[in-house]
Amino acid sequence: MLDRMNIPRRLGFAFVLLNVVAAAVMIACGVSLAMISSVTARNTESQAILANVLGLETALLRQNSQLRGFLVTGDQSYLKSYYEGRDDYDRISAELETQLTDPGLQEKVRISRAETLKWRRDWGDKYVAVVKAGGRDSAQAAIRAAGKKVLVSDAVNPLRDIRDAQHAAIEEQSAWQAAVITMAWVALGLGAAMLIGLALVLSRALTRSIAQPIAQLTKAVTDLSRGANDIAIPGTDRSDELGAMAQAMLLFRDAAVERQRAVAEREDAVARIGEHLAAVAQSDLTVRLTNMPPAFQSLAEDFNGAIGRLAHAMGAVNESIGAINLTSEEIEHAMSDLASRSEDQAARLQLSSSTMASLSANIEQNASLAVGVSGAMREAREEATSGGAVVGRAIQAMDQIETASGEISEITAMIDNIAFQTNLLALNAGVEAARAGEAGKGFSVVASEVRALSMRATEAASEIKARVEAVTGHVRTGVELVNETGSALQTIIARVSDVTDAVSRIADAVSEQSIALRNVSETIGAMDSMTQQNAAMVEQTNAATRNLNHEARQLANTFAGFRIGQAEADPVRALPAPARSHRRTNLAA
Repeated sequence: MLDRMNIPRRLGFAFVLLNVVAAAVMIACGVSLAMISSVTARNTESQAILANVLGLETALLRQNSQLRGFLVTGDQSYLKSYYEGRDDYDRISAELETQLTDPGLQEKVRISRAETLKWRRDWGDKYVAVVKAGGRDSAQAAIRAAGKKVLVSDAVNPLRDIRDAQHAAIEEQSAWQAAVITMAWVALGLGAAMLIGLALVLSRALTRSIAQPIAQLTKAVTDLSRGANDIAIPGTDRSDELGAMAQAMLLFRDAAVERQRAVAEREDAVARIGEHLAAVAQSDLTVRLTNMPPAFQSLAEDFNGAIGRLAHAMGAVNESIGAINLTSEEIEHAMSDLASRSEDQAARLQLSSSTMASLSANIEQNASLAVGVSGAMREAREEATSGGAVVGRAIQAMDQIETASGEISEITAMIDNIAFQTNLLALNAGVEAARAGEAGKGFSVVASEVRALSMRATEAASEIKARVEAVTGHVRTGVELVNETGSALQTIIARVSDVTDAVSRIADAVSEQSIALRNVSETIGAMDSMTQQNAAMVEQTNAATRNLNHEARQLANTFAGFRIGQAEADPVRALPAPARSHRRTNLAA
């Protein structure tokens, strides 16, 4: 059946057959994998349910144990763990009820939750509140008296029924998974055996109908490529693509003879073209191709046209060389003049930059001196202000001395009055002693002494009063002098303040001038740098112009070796070498 098909159909039939078998094997394996995946998913779900059941049991046991620990010790850490276990139970219980699909198992979860809430109400939360209220001993007694009633068995037993159901489901699903895996291996083995056998049968048939004829045709092609034009071409009677290839090879064999003749003509044409190209390589543009074979006639015309256009272009180049030489000479002279002017400008800018830098330095120095003078005047004003304060305190002290002198005068007046009264009393005592006669003679002596003492006190008070008045006059004079000194100091302070403000304004103005001059100096420096760069660029351009002139002369000398026939122009005149500028000023100095 394969021999009646062409090659694409044979290959297509073989590939389709292999793909059908492979698809059947893949479908069987896919079904097995789907069944395994389903069983695995159910096992995973059962494992998750089982984990939640164990979590609920752990939470219940944790609540019971932490309650007992809190009752025994009263430690708040037990109470914290008790509340955590209670929260874990509530969360896992709600999650487990949503995971279960069996109504009976869901009812078990609800029974366990109801028993748990009942245990919390009757025992857990109740006796936690009792211990918090200070009744730990009564709570311990109640728990010991309750015995097994305080256990959480009624809440745990429904969970154990759910756990047993999940264990049974996992065992059943595991057994079914093992059976499915066995069926998958059997399907894979049978499919692999069928694929291998079918591949061997198809490869043998395709080798006999396609590979062997192709090898025979390949040998024939190799012989043709080696120049054997008298060989027999196998398979020309086939109706498939290999037969078409064999018939095409017959045409190739017939064309080989014609090709040999064409090769001889081509070699002759190539030899003639090579000779003319050698002449062109020797700068001869007058050569032309003639008497070429018909197959190369268009090539000869293209060659002759290209050489003619090249000769015309070379003539135009010859004319351009002269123009380039004249232009380069003019540019060279202009660039030399520009370089000289740039160097002069750079020197002047450099001198201006140095002058501005010196002037800026002097102004900065004057600004520094002005700032120093301003600081000194400010310090002098502060000292004068301090002196004014001292004078003020001296005036206050003089006023206090004057006040004390007045008080001393009052005291001396009082002493003088006391002495006058004492003298009167002494006179009265003397009169009374004279009346008393001999008995009052002693009183008369005492009265005389008292009168003499009062006279001396009066004289001393008068002397003190005179001296205090003299001191008061001197103090008043000192106060007037100190007041005049304070006024003079205030005038000095005002004048020093004015001078300080003027010096500060001068310092600020000098600083601003210094900054402005520094900016001008920097600008001149930048202009100097740009002028130096421009001068260097002009020097480089001058050198490039000289190189251009030199290259133009070399181009003219090179062009002189070409022969361009009637289009040949007059030889380019020899140009003198341009005078090179020997001025090399160090612009960067």
